[in-house]
Amino acid sequence: MALDVEPSSVLPEHVSELQDLLVFRRELIRDRTAAQTRLKTARPPLLRRLLAQRLAQIERQIASVDSATQIIIDADPDLRARMEILVSIPGISTVSATAILVDMPELGGMDGKQASALAGLAPMPRQSGRWQGQERIQGGRSSVRRALFMPALSAIQHNPSAKARFAQLVAAGKPRKVALTAVMRKLIDTANALLRDGRKWSEIPA
Repeated sequence: MALDVEPSSVLPEHVSELQDLLVFRRELIRDRTAAQTRLKTARPPLLRRLLAQRLAQIERQIASVDSATQIIIDADPDLRARMEILVSIPGISTVSATAILVDMPELGGMDGKQASALAGLAPMPRQSGRWQGQERIQGGRSSVRRALFMPALSAIQHNPSAKARFAQLVAAGKPRKVALTAVMRKLIDTANALLRDGRKWSEIPA
Protein backbone atom coordinates (compact mmCIF):
# COMPACT_ATOMS: atom_id res chain seq x y z
CA MET A 1 0.00 0.00 0.00
CA ALA A 2 1.32 3.46 -0.86
CA LEU A 3 2.31 5.61 2.06
CA ASP A 4 0.21 8.77 2.24
CA VAL A 5 0.22 10.41 5.65
CA GLU A 6 0.10 13.86 7.11
CA PRO A 7 2.92 15.24 9.28
CA SER A 8 2.72 13.50 12.64
CA SER A 9 3.36 16.58 14.75
CA VAL A 10 1.93 20.08 14.89
CA LEU A 11 4.03 22.32 12.68
CA PRO A 12 5.59 25.51 14.09
CA GLU A 13 3.73 28.70 13.22
CA HIS A 14 6.39 29.91 10.79
CA VAL A 15 6.25 26.60 8.90
CA SER A 16 2.48 26.94 8.64
CA GLU A 17 3.05 30.42 7.23
CA LEU A 18 5.40 28.92 4.65
CA GLN A 19 2.68 26.44 3.69
CA ASP A 20 0.21 29.28 3.13
CA LEU A 21 2.73 31.19 1.02
CA LEU A 22 3.53 28.09 -1.02
CA VAL A 23 -0.14 27.40 -1.72
CA PHE A 24 -0.66 31.01 -2.82
CA ARG A 25 2.45 30.88 -5.02
CA ARG A 26 1.11 27.81 -6.80
CA GLU A 27 -2.16 29.64 -7.41
CA LEU A 28 -0.22 32.55 -8.88
CA ILE A 29 1.68 30.19 -11.19
CA ARG A 30 -1.62 28.76 -12.43
CA ASP A 31 -2.97 32.29 -12.96
CA ARG A 32 0.17 33.25 -14.87
CA THR A 33 -0.11 30.23 -17.14
CA ALA A 34 -3.77 30.98 -17.85
CA ALA A 35 -3.04 34.65 -18.62
CA GLN A 36 -0.11 33.75 -20.87
CA THR A 37 -2.28 31.30 -22.79
CA ARG A 38 -5.07 33.85 -23.16
CA LEU A 39 -2.65 36.54 -24.33
CA LYS A 40 -1.50 34.34 -27.21
CA THR A 41 -4.97 34.36 -28.77
CA ALA A 42 -6.35 37.73 -27.60
CA ARG A 43 -6.89 40.22 -30.40
CA PRO A 44 -8.64 43.30 -28.94
CA PRO A 45 -5.94 45.83 -27.94
CA LEU A 46 -7.69 46.54 -24.64
CA LEU A 47 -7.74 42.86 -23.69
CA ARG A 48 -4.08 42.44 -24.60
CA ARG A 49 -3.17 45.48 -22.50
CA LEU A 50 -5.16 44.24 -19.51
CA LEU A 51 -3.63 40.77 -19.76
CA ALA A 52 -0.14 42.26 -19.95
CA GLN A 53 -0.91 44.32 -16.84
CA ARG A 54 -2.24 41.22 -15.09
CA LEU A 55 0.92 39.29 -15.93
CA ALA A 56 3.09 42.10 -14.59
CA GLN A 57 1.02 42.13 -11.39
CA ILE A 58 1.36 38.36 -11.00
CA GLU A 59 5.14 38.57 -11.43
CA ARG A 60 5.33 41.25 -8.72
CA GLN A 61 3.22 39.10 -6.39
CA ILE A 62 5.38 36.03 -7.03
CA ALA A 63 8.47 38.09 -6.23
CA SER A 64 6.83 39.34 -3.01
CA VAL A 65 5.91 35.81 -1.96
CA ASP A 66 9.43 34.56 -2.70
CA SER A 67 10.92 37.41 -0.67
CA ALA A 68 8.63 36.73 2.30
CA THR A 69 9.40 33.02 2.10
CA GLN A 70 13.14 33.62 2.11
CA ILE A 71 12.87 35.97 5.11
CA ILE A 72 11.08 33.27 7.12
CA ILE A 73 13.63 30.61 6.17
CA ASP A 74 16.61 32.86 6.89
CA ALA A 75 15.20 33.68 10.34
CA ASP A 76 15.19 30.01 11.35
CA PRO A 77 18.69 28.45 11.65
CA ASP A 78 17.40 24.90 11.18
CA LEU A 79 15.32 25.73 8.11
CA ARG A 80 18.17 27.76 6.65
CA ALA A 81 20.61 24.88 7.14
CA ARG A 82 18.18 22.39 5.58
CA MET A 83 17.63 24.72 2.63
CA GLU A 84 21.39 25.03 2.06
CA ILE A 85 21.70 21.25 2.01
CA LEU A 86 18.87 20.80 -0.48
CA VAL A 87 20.06 23.46 -2.94
CA SER A 88 23.55 21.91 -2.87
CA ILE A 89 22.09 18.93 -4.77
CA PRO A 90 22.54 19.48 -8.52
CA GLY A 91 19.21 20.30 -10.15
CA ILE A 92 17.33 21.39 -7.03
CA SER A 93 16.49 25.11 -7.10
CA THR A 94 15.43 27.34 -4.22
CA VAL A 95 11.79 27.03 -5.30
CA SER A 96 11.94 23.23 -5.42
CA ALA A 97 13.83 23.07 -2.13
CA THR A 98 11.23 25.25 -0.43
CA ALA A 99 8.44 22.98 -1.64
CA ILE A 100 10.28 19.91 -0.35
CA LEU A 101 10.95 21.55 3.02
CA VAL A 102 7.34 22.62 3.47
CA ASP A 103 5.52 19.62 1.99
CA MET A 104 7.79 16.93 3.43
CA PRO A 105 9.09 18.18 6.81
CA GLU A 106 9.77 14.57 7.89
CA LEU A 107 12.57 14.25 5.32
CA GLY A 108 15.83 13.33 6.98
CA GLY A 109 14.13 11.36 9.74
CA MET A 110 13.36 8.16 7.84
CA ASP A 111 15.04 5.56 5.68
CA GLY A 112 15.26 5.73 1.90
CA LYS A 113 12.32 3.43 1.22
CA GLN A 114 10.08 5.39 3.55
CA ALA A 115 11.10 8.67 1.90
CA SER A 116 10.36 7.30 -1.58
CA ALA A 117 6.99 5.95 -0.44
CA LEU A 118 6.00 9.18 1.30
CA ALA A 119 6.82 11.10 -1.87
CA GLY A 120 4.78 8.59 -3.88
CA LEU A 121 7.86 7.48 -5.83
CA ALA A 122 8.13 3.89 -4.63
CA PRO A 123 7.25 1.46 -7.46
CA MET A 124 4.09 -0.54 -6.74
CA PRO A 125 3.53 -3.74 -8.79
CA ARG A 126 0.16 -4.08 -10.52
CA GLN A 127 -1.14 -7.54 -9.66
CA SER A 128 -4.40 -9.36 -10.35
CA GLY A 129 -4.53 -13.02 -9.45
CA ARG A 130 -1.62 -14.75 -11.18
CA TRP A 131 -1.05 -11.80 -13.53
CA GLN A 132 1.55 -9.20 -12.70
CA GLY A 133 1.83 -6.03 -14.73
CA GLN A 134 4.26 -3.15 -15.00
CA GLU A 135 5.17 -1.40 -11.77
CA ARG A 136 3.77 2.06 -11.24
CA ILE A 137 3.84 4.77 -8.59
CA GLN A 138 0.81 5.83 -6.62
CA GLY A 139 -0.24 7.63 -3.47
CA GLY A 140 2.19 9.76 -1.52
CA ARG A 141 2.42 13.53 -1.77
CA SER A 142 1.87 14.69 -5.31
CA SER A 143 3.17 18.18 -4.46
CA VAL A 144 6.59 16.68 -3.68
CA ARG A 145 6.61 14.78 -6.97
CA ARG A 146 5.78 17.99 -8.81
CA ALA A 147 8.60 19.75 -6.97
CA LEU A 148 11.04 17.04 -8.10
CA PHE A 149 10.00 16.92 -11.76
CA MET A 150 12.02 19.90 -13.03
CA PRO A 151 15.06 19.05 -10.86
CA ALA A 152 15.04 15.55 -12.36
CA LEU A 153 14.93 16.97 -15.89
CA SER A 154 17.83 19.26 -15.00
CA ALA A 155 19.75 16.39 -13.39
CA ILE A 156 19.63 14.17 -16.48
CA GLN A 157 21.06 17.05 -18.50
CA HIS A 158 23.75 18.32 -16.13
CA ASN A 159 24.45 15.59 -13.56
CA PRO A 160 26.68 12.85 -15.12
CA SER A 161 25.52 10.08 -12.77
CA ALA A 162 21.82 10.92 -13.21
CA LYS A 163 22.29 11.23 -16.97
CA ALA A 164 24.01 7.83 -17.10
CA ARG A 165 21.31 6.21 -14.95
CA PHE A 166 18.53 7.64 -17.12
CA ALA A 167 20.24 6.50 -20.33
CA GLN A 168 20.87 3.03 -18.87
CA LEU A 169 17.21 2.54 -17.99
CA VAL A 170 16.00 3.78 -21.37
CA ALA A 171 18.50 1.53 -23.14
CA ALA A 172 17.17 -1.39 -21.08
CA GLY A 173 13.71 -0.77 -22.51
CA LYS A 174 12.18 1.25 -19.68
CA PRO A 175 9.76 4.01 -20.77
CA ARG A 176 11.25 7.48 -20.41
CA LYS A 177 8.65 8.35 -17.78
CA VAL A 178 9.72 5.35 -15.68
CA ALA A 179 13.39 6.29 -16.09
CA LEU A 180 12.67 9.88 -15.05
CA THR A 181 10.77 8.64 -12.00
CA ALA A 182 13.85 6.62 -11.02
CA VAL A 183 15.90 9.84 -11.15
CA MET A 184 13.30 11.61 -9.02
CA ARG A 185 13.45 8.75 -6.54
CA LYS A 186 17.24 9.03 -6.39
CA LEU A 187 16.94 12.77 -5.74
CA ILE A 188 14.59 12.30 -2.79
CA ASP A 189 16.74 9.48 -1.41
CA THR A 190 19.81 11.69 -1.67
CA ALA A 191 18.02 14.63 -0.03
CA ASN A 192 16.84 12.38 2.80
CA ALA A 193 20.33 11.00 3.42
CA LEU A 194 22.00 14.42 3.36
CA LEU A 195 19.43 15.98 5.68
CA ARG A 196 19.78 13.00 8.01
CA ASP A 197 23.56 13.40 8.12
CA GLY A 198 23.53 17.20 8.10
CA ARG A 199 25.91 17.55 5.14
CA LYS A 200 25.81 19.05 1.67
CA TRP A 201 25.96 17.15 -1.59
CA SER A 202 29.33 18.71 -2.41
CA GLU A 203 30.72 17.19 0.77
CA ILE A 204 29.99 13.61 -0.30
CA PRO A 205 33.30 11.78 -0.71
CA ALA A 206 34.14 10.93 -4.33
